[in-house]
Amino acid sequence: MGQPHFIIFANEKGGTGKSTTAVHTAIALAASGYRVAALDLDERQRTMTRYLENRTATMNRLDVDLPHASYAVLEGRTVEEFEAAVQQLAANADVVIIDTPGRDDDIAKAAILKADTLVTPMNDSFVDLDLIGQVDPDTYKIARPSFYAELIWNSRQRRAQATGKSVDWVVLRNRLQHIDSHNLRRVGAALNELARRVGYRVIPGLSERVIFRELFPKGLTLLDLEQMGEVQIAHVTARQELREMISGLDIPGLAERSPLVA
Repeated sequence: MGQPHFIIFANEKGGTGKSTTAVHTAIALAASGYRVAALDLDERQRTMTRYLENRTATMNRLDVDLPHASYAVLEGRTVEEFEAAVQQLAANADVVIIDTPGRDDDIAKAAILKADTLVTPMNDSFVDLDLIGQVDPDTYKIARPSFYAELIWNSRQRRAQATGKSVDWVVLRNRLQHIDSHNLRRVGAALNELARRVGYRVIPGLSERVIFRELFPKGLTLLDLEQMGEVQIAHVTARQELREMISGLDIPGLAERSPLVA
């Protein structure tokens, strides 16, 4: 691919499934034949790193070879140290995935500036929607973009001016409910309205399932059903959701090389 494709997972709110989604994306792309590197910018929680460390331990314990990614935690606190860590990881990668912390700082902003694909996972609620757009309480229509949406807009403009490249901003609707509701439709309508104003795409993410909590200690993903023992229909359904999500990210060359998204 030449220059690595940078996928940045960014959301200042916690609890949106950002790290879980980042790990599943990394493993799915590795399973598709990409060399994947993952950089964790949250030196305190290290959720993505712990997940991948658990995966390494499972591979060693079971003596199995599973799709994997190289990974590191950013220990430094300066933009210069961030740039050095990215350069080291990118040297042997087709795709670099960066998981940003749930806070606004200079390193997170520097990461967003690198994005070819910027992924903002959010729970399907007006609480999370408030991050990117404020809603009129009577009509449930978008009143104005939020500060975060403006931050992303400005970052995309700066990247375009500096590199001539566009940024594909993807809002990922995680924890979608399977039962139709007024809230579901209202959130969807508001997201689509704001998308036309600030220029992101909306794709479905991963549903709320107990299986994700069970997978973390072993570092397994929905692509590792053969390692789980008893497989239920819900697991197969969840794996299909993952496939559709990865396909929706529209990573260059993925459809041509990968049976994963077929």
